[in-house]
Parts: sequence; structure tokens; C-alpha cells
Amino acid sequence: MLFFFASDLHGATERFGKLWDAVRVRKPQAVLLGGDLLPFGPSGSGCEDFVSGCLTRNLEQLREDLGGAYPKVILILGNDDPRAEEARVLALAASGLIEYAHWRRIEVGPFSVYGYAYVPPTPFTLKDWERYDVSRYADPGCLTPEEGVRSVPVSESEARYSTIARDLAELAGAEDLSRAVFLFHSPPYRSTLDRASLDGKTIDHVPLDVHVGSIAIRRFIEARQPAVTLHGHIHESTRLTGTHLDRIGRTVCVGAAHDGPQLCLVSFDPEHPEEAVKELL
Repeated sequence: MLFFFASDLHGATERFGKLWDAVRVRKPQAVLLGGDLLPFGPSGSGCEDFVSGCLTRNLEQLREDLGGAYPKVILILGNDDPRAEEARVLALAASGLIEYAHWRRIEVGPFSVYGYAYVPPTPFTLKDWERYDVSRYADPGCLTPEEGVRSVPVSESEARYSTIARDLAELAGAEDLSRAVFLFHSPPYRSTLDRASLDGKTIDHVPLDVHVGSIAIRRFIEARQPAVTLHGHIHESTRLTGTHLDRIGRTVCVGAAHDGPQLCLVSFDPEHPEEAVKELL
């Protein structure tokens, strides 16, 4: 099987165009998109309505071009994507052009793809896709989920007490995850995929941790050992660590975030994820 994985495209129409061109040529069974897909601000993509306009038109053309070879396009949103756009994403899913994976399980051949979009608290103001990680703690310099702004309101209880750790336990249940692919936005804590450019930086004389991934996601991987986990969010991590791969026990962790202008496209066979190949297009 051939899966494509990309993340953090941020509405860049050139990157999306290169992705669809690669799909036409190589015909993967699935295209997995790991969040932060929408433009920064209303003019970031040159399209007033990115989901219902650009994305829909491109996917319609791709389906027309490929016919029966059209892949499953499976996506989640990320912390830079306003949750207010989720209604348009769900409408796109209803058309059959994509499958929306957040908090869902989607079958692709013998594999199950689970999606989860939330990340631990960040310094950024949009909090639609942020949760406390394992406790009500936020790193120095980060705004808590109770601060910042939201495009879709949530209850005070959800903002204050929800955690990624509890979410993942509920999402996975008691299922055997030996043939599971988890599509995350956040990387796991203390991995090659969550390394941020925070060396030597302090807040109120407190050194900042250069690893900014999710402790809950790491513990979940350690305990449940899915076959593959996919991650984005920290654009500079691969440049700083020199690799887009990590391993936690038997689980292969794959990153596709990139801090350059190119499309970072990862292709892999879920039967052999350790051989995942990263290309900059």
C-alpha cells in the first residue's frame, strides 16, 4: 500500500497543487493531511473561501481525473485552523471528496486511521484546538486553554478540565492498535519531532523547554503501541534534528512539518513505516 502524508500547508495553493500533481502520478490509496491546512487570515491563499472554493474545486478535478483510482483523502485540522471552518469541512466530507478524521476511526484496507487534532497549550491566541495535556499546566510563555480566543465557544468546564490524556483513552478504547495509524497534529514530547527553536531562551529567568510536544501523546504511544503515528505542528523540528522519523517502542513516528516554502511530502507503506521517504517538492 502507498500512503501520502502532508501537514502544515497553511493554505499555500502552490503546495497543494504539488500534492495533487503527485497524487495523479503515483496514485496512493490514501492521502493523510495532518492539520494547519487553511490560510493565515482571509487573504492568505488568494481565495476568499478556501474550503468551499479552492480545496473543493481541486478535489473535484482530481476525482474526475483519477476516477476509480481517487484516494481516500483523510484530514484533521490544526491549532492555526479556526474551528468555525469545521462546518465547511464536514460539508466537504458529506460530498465524498474527503473523510474528516478528528475523533473518528476510518478504515483503509487492513488499517484503521484515527484522527486527533488537539495540541497542548501554546503561546498563540487561537484556542479552538488546544487542550491541557495531562494536567492543568501550561509551560512558561504559553496561554492556557481558558485564555485567548475561540471561533466556536465551548463551556467553561470543557476549557478548564478537558485533557489530551483523557481524550485519547476515550478515542482508542480497548481496541487492538497493532494495525492502527494515528493522525495527530501534535508530536510526542521529547522526540525528534517536537524540537523547537527555543535554545537559550528564558521567560522571567526560567529556561524554556526546547521540546514542546504532548506528554499525553507520548505516554499513549508508549502504552498502546499503534503501528504508525503521524505528526506536524513544529515546523523546524526536522531541520534541527536531521530526521523526520522516530521510534517509541514498536511504534514508528513520522513527521511532515517543514519550515521552508516547499511541499514536504512523506510517502510510506503502513506495513513498513520505518522506510517512510520525505521529499521536498
